[in-house]
Amino acid sequence: MEAEPRTIEKREKASREDWLLATLDVLRERGIEGVKVVAIARRLGLTSGSFYWHFRNLKDLLDSVLLFWEDALTGHIIEDAIQFEGPPEERIRHLMHQVIREDASRPDGAIAVWAKSDADAAQCYKRAMKRRFEFSAWLFEERGFAPLDAEIRGRMMVMTLMGETTNNLHLQKDWPDVIDRHWRVLVDK
Repeated sequence: MEAEPRTIEKREKASREDWLLATLDVLRERGIEGVKVVAIARRLGLTSGSFYWHFRNLKDLLDSVLLFWEDALTGHIIEDAIQFEGPPEERIRHLMHQVIREDASRPDGAIAVWAKSDADAAQCYKRAMKRRFEFSAWLFEERGFAPLDAEIRGRMMVMTLMGETTNNLHLQKDWPDVIDRHWRVLVDK
């Protein structure tokens, strides 16, 4: 079952973040070719003229989308995990639940496809994935795994979360149980 597109109540203005989130949704649904100012404005219930309050042009929007995806959607998950007070295995569980609860990996597939045809998107995707893999390895080292085992488990966790997001796990009532089963396999020694 496909996730419902985000809808924003019709209004006179939308925030910069509203534009970025709507663009990510359009990117995910239609690919980079579908990212058009008019289509995004229509989704937001606005005229395309309001776009220029936040962005100079489409390139500025696309550059901003990449930075938002990398910083806000990857960075805040990492920051929240760093701030988590509890044992290392619970920090991992907390991160896994947060990614699914927030549907944080929702745009990842679209960014990955875009990265195949755009150098800026490719550089951003590579940087964000490196950051995720390195942080995940650190999480498992904190849990007590040797560096190579920690790296493998971290990669498995990242890819599992991305895959489960693609499969809309967050729409299932039992998603916390599913994630807990993944978590148990990853953290058990």
